[in-house]
Amino acid sequence: MTDTHCHIHFRAYRDDMEEVIKRNQEKSVRMITIGTQAQTSKEAVETAERFGLWCTVGLHPGHTHEQTLHEDPDENVPMEVETFDKEFYRALVRSSKRVVAVGEVGLDYYRLPSDESSRASVIDTQTRALEAALELADEENLPVVLHVRDAHEAMQNILIGFIEQKKLARRGVVHCFTGTIEEALGYHALGFFTSLTGIITFPDRKDPEKVTPIQRVVASLPLEWIMLETDAPYLSPHPFRGKRNEPYCVELVAQKIAELKQMNVREIERITDENAVKLFALS
Repeated sequence: MTDTHCHIHFRAYRDDMEEVIKRNQEKSVRMITIGTQAQTSKEAVETAERFGLWCTVGLHPGHTHEQTLHEDPDENVPMEVETFDKEFYRALVRSSKRVVAVGEVGLDYYRLPSDESSRASVIDTQTRALEAALELADEENLPVVLHVRDAHEAMQNILIGFIEQKKLARRGVVHCFTGTIEEALGYHALGFFTSLTGIITFPDRKDPEKVTPIQRVVASLPLEWIMLETDAPYLSPHPFRGKRNEPYCVELVAQKIAELKQMNVREIERITDENAVKLFALS
């Protein structure tokens, strides 16, 4: 199995990272650990080199402006505000063959300021950082790992602009996809994969037997455009929701997809693994 998006080098694992990595490797889980700003990107490369993992480097949109998010499951921390330093990230890309993509980068309109001026400023800042990251991915011939929340139309318009210029040949993946089937197919038409997390296992809060909107989407998604991820330490699948996640829990994501599509889980794992190998050129 391949967990295409985890943060195994984050502080949630500061006391037992080596043990966690070895436990997951013993379960034959291939891991891509994801950078979210300068320091965590640097640490992603170091961790990948040390333990034989894969990694990405990039600037999460939440780090482009002031806000407080859950960087650690147990604490609120202020996000460090940075600009996308293309040459810094280029140096990280070139420092290791373990770097398989630029990301995570993207647009997050979920926590935008309420006043129009500040809102426009944040959108502009996120967009400029994203476009710089996409330029880097194109120049270094790497795919991109995209974070998109409440911003699918804006993201697709930006991607179309790059593709029309014959850029982003390696395309990429929209991580933690929770949008509509129309939005998913829009990405697929552009050559981008959609990646699914433990969110698809969460039961409806009022009626646990009810199929949720994202589960209906998953049932219709073409398998050739799906990848699996945990986003560990976050988004632990049901019934472990709220606990620290680990890459091996990607198996529960695969099981839910198999249930929704009425397929064999091993077939789900095989196809999604092939997709990950194809996009990230994993060996």
